[in-house]
Amino acid sequence: MSRYRKRLPQLGNSLFLTDGGLEHALTFDDGVEVPGFITFDLLRHGPGRALLRRYFADYAEIACVHGVGAVLESPTVRANTDWGANLGYDARALAQANRKAIGLLLEIREAFESDGTQIVISGNVGPRANTYHQSSRMAAYQAAQYHAPQVRTLSQTAADMISASGMTYADEAVGIALVAAAYAMPVAISFRLRGDGRLPSGETLAEAIGRVDCEAPHTRAYYMIECAEPAQFAAVIGSGRGWPERIRGLRLVARSRSDIADATRLGMQFRTLRAERPHLALVGTSPDGVEAMCRAMSEQPMPDVELLSRLAGQMPERASAESIHTSLFATDDVVV
Repeated sequence: MSRYRKRLPQLGNSLFLTDGGLEHALTFDDGVEVPGFITFDLLRHGPGRALLRRYFADYAEIACVHGVGAVLESPTVRANTDWGANLGYDARALAQANRKAIGLLLEIREAFESDGTQIVISGNVGPRANTYHQSSRMAAYQAAQYHAPQVRTLSQTAADMISASGMTYADEAVGIALVAAAYAMPVAISFRLRGDGRLPSGETLAEAIGRVDCEAPHTRAYYMIECAEPAQFAAVIGSGRGWPERIRGLRLVARSRSDIADATRLGMQFRTLRAERPHLALVGTSPDGVEAMCRAMSEQPMPDVELLSRLAGQMPERASAESIHTSLFATDDVVV
């Protein structure tokens, strides 16, 4: 039975941490070759499960040490039809993999959660395609139908929520939000940003958030962005009004575990950023990075002059995009 589905604790202002990208960590930190970055396949055997257990336990332990919360994202970002077919997974095998992934995270929560550390279990739903290409783009209703089997399976587990990670265009995010609402699952929409602060599709972040809020208004959602560093986050949100407050999470590009100096710098920048944006309750990066951020949050604030100047110097961004349509995806219309 889900513990936090009806009331996600990260919607308050307490600090929660999450990871910075399982695929990057396995490849560059642990030297583990995962074909196609299909990490859910590691659940098939003991060594793979042990590797995943250690990865998520690292974050849970850091959260416990610092008395903050954690959101554990299941290793199912590619546990969908197209990616699964590459390794011979049919619909039944994919459903089993999604259930096993949540089961693993529940074991970690049982071992680490305490009164001072709430651990939220999130079912991670990734994009259909690896990168954004116009030819692979789906309309919102197509995306809802495509992702419905995975979301339905996750809704039948004890997962507290759905995360739509690595979203590169608004239509796919709208589709996942619609089907999450159909299965009464709260959802975090995480948009990937390129260097100029736009989505790979060319849409602005304000436009993408406006699309989801308008076309899936019954979804219980918040937003995250995936970018390089806190300064980029500050530049993107600028001095916008309304929509920046919908962003509650920031996932930074995973840094090397041995890069302690950089982790400390990230910690200082995040402390300054959170002082300006207290609704920014969730942060994810490498273990060293999130630990540095937790330490920084417990120290006496010292403003990051460079970051504050970037915050102060931004021009307001346009509030939201035009909506294509306002029709909704009724629960009984979902094709599964």
